[in-house]
Amino acid sequence: MRVVALISGGKDSCYNMMQCVAAGHQIVALANLRPAENTGQTDELDSYMYQTVGHHAIDLYADALDLPLYRGFIKGTSVNTGRVYTTCQEDEVEDLYHLMKLVKDKEGVEGVSVGAILSDYQRVRVEDVCRRLNLQPLAYLWRRNQEILLKEMISSNIQAIIIKVAAFGLDPDKHLGKTLDQMEPYLLELSEKYGVHVCGEGGEYETFTLDCPLFKKKIVVDSAKVVVHSADAFAPVAYLRFLKLHLENKGESSGTFMVNSCSCEESCNDDDIFPSSEEDEPQKNIPVIWKSLKHYSLDFTKTFGSSGRSLSGYQWFSGITAHFIPSKGKNAQEAAREAFSSLRANMTSEGLKLKDIVLFHLYMKSMKDFNVINSVYVTEFDLCPPARVCVETLLPDGVLFCIDCLAHKYDIAMDDVLRDEKLVMHVQSISHWAPANIGPYSQSIKVGDVLYCAGQIALVPCTMQLVSGGIWTEAIVSLRHVERVLQAMSQKTALHHVITANCYVTDSKHVPIARSIWQKKLRECKKVEDSETHHDVTAVCGLLAVVVIAHLPRDAAIEWHVVAVVDDPLQRKHFAMKMLSEGFQIECESVESSSASCASISVRLSLISPSTSQLDLDGPLHDLIAMFRQAVEKLSEDCSATPLSFRAFFKEDVFDAETLQTGLQEYLEKYLGKKTPALILVPVVDLPGKEVIHVTCWLS
Repeated sequence: MRVVALISGGKDSCYNMMQCVAAGHQIVALANLRPAENTGQTDELDSYMYQTVGHHAIDLYADALDLPLYRGFIKGTSVNTGRVYTTCQEDEVEDLYHLMKLVKDKEGVEGVSVGAILSDYQRVRVEDVCRRLNLQPLAYLWRRNQEILLKEMISSNIQAIIIKVAAFGLDPDKHLGKTLDQMEPYLLELSEKYGVHVCGEGGEYETFTLDCPLFKKKIVVDSAKVVVHSADAFAPVAYLRFLKLHLENKGESSGTFMVNSCSCEESCNDDDIFPSSEEDEPQKNIPVIWKSLKHYSLDFTKTFGSSGRSLSGYQWFSGITAHFIPSKGKNAQEAAREAFSSLRANMTSEGLKLKDIVLFHLYMKSMKDFNVINSVYVTEFDLCPPARVCVETLLPDGVLFCIDCLAHKYDIAMDDVLRDEKLVMHVQSISHWAPANIGPYSQSIKVGDVLYCAGQIALVPCTMQLVSGGIWTEAIVSLRHVERVLQAMSQKTALHHVITANCYVTDSKHVPIARSIWQKKLRECKKVEDSETHHDVTAVCGLLAVVVIAHLPRDAAIEWHVVAVVDDPLQRKHFAMKMLSEGFQIECESVESSSASCASISVRLSLISPSTSQLDLDGPLHDLIAMFRQAVEKLSEDCSATPLSFRAFFKEDVFDAETLQTGLQEYLEKYLGKKTPALILVPVVDLPGKEVIHVTCWLS
């Protein structure tokens, strides 16, 4: 890819350029914004977006790298400082837009190198500019461990000096002009003592790069003076003003350099993962002969449903279906548009809009139709689309897809109450962190203390290709993506904060592998938790459902989908029970968050005795819902969560879907009345052990 590098003169923009070259991209131009001449602030500008200290020396970069340099003036200020950036003509971000547009027109670039490590503020704004210009942001340093990153920069021969200090412990007289190599031990000490960001991400210090392996010539400082910006007794702010610089030819170099190999692809020779017990292996199908079923002509994909609105403003919608028969003249896009119109109408009748959706499930008849459906989907959502789960499953003929979704909107009556805002993570930059959002979905949305994540498959973040190495590698890499997204949304959040998890696999043999990797990762979390808290109490972890479906995006073998709560897993409430019912076993479990804001219930129906006599479906369904109601009633008095979704994964070859739908709906309404959740039927290829139905329910 032809890439323009955004440069400030600092170490991060330089090291990210090296990462771009290592990834096979070609840096064809440099771009930089400097303070406007008429501001009177010729050295440094108070900007949320740009490092301007040292900007006088940037012109030397063009010669040092032998590349064209495009420079613009910062005319705007930080006007739109929200979490989501929308175009605002007076904002300094628009100066970047005009500069990038110029470079794109002149140099035909396709990508932008960005040195952001931790600042969502910068990332969101650069990504917005790139989106408008159809450029791909490349941010290989994004969310990297800063200690490791600093070591890498030093070992990669980046010769950078400190040119600004603004933190407790950093002394202008001692530290300005020092190299990263000289400063590293002291920065680590400051980090340990006072929580200073080792790479200066909190604005503690700024650097200027004099040489790096990409430079054809190095920059030499002949003279400079210290300018004190504020003489604070504890944390003085001061910077170096370069008075005289020159370029020097470097000795013959091969032009090759080393950057640490990418950690995105992880080899998984893990000795301490053992597949779990054979019970997890799906069992051979037992032929089931049902007593004469009342066969309903009702198509289970034609029943629209929704839960009631919960006290905290949540509502689940289900049964939205795109019907499509190619011979009938209507095309797939029209069918998709009709389904979205239907969803919009149903939501409007409840006073909701599509932008209120936080989590979206898309069950497809065939992954081959994904691009067509996505082309319609992308037009329906704005800059903050919902988190999304997308899988192919065994839908009836004539159905293109089924969707269900969770929407959230605060009640107007609650306006005077202090409310948690909706936080959206929608990272579009290519990095080594986790897969970029190349589609119209967000990695995660946080409302209150709950994190709703998108489904994750094992894409290698820096190439966006599926990891090689088979199911073990895919399972570990995709679950690592989940962990990283959780942590990025809320720093101390890890896998043991998950309250409900669905794992979709494409082969029955993968079920025990998924379960054992999940259990191993949870054990690791618990070890960390135990070492930090010295508790004897065990954390109550989320409920996992593993189901076998037909296909996943990109032909992945596994996809993880989780909902997590930022709570204390040691204080969660857990409840379990089981019973026998006419040749079936029913097992039920619930987990309630320590904050009592939400809960998850799982109900499993297993066929335990192969019977030659006919089985009655009515009894087991009645008992399943009765047990479900018991679990709802067992929630603590503090918990005001209501059942929102009742997702029933069922073995497609065992049940008649219409009969199942009618039976479940009838008993849900009978036992839960106005608290009846949205019923979602998902026909699957297989379930673990002797399970024939696995229900997961979300309560909020």
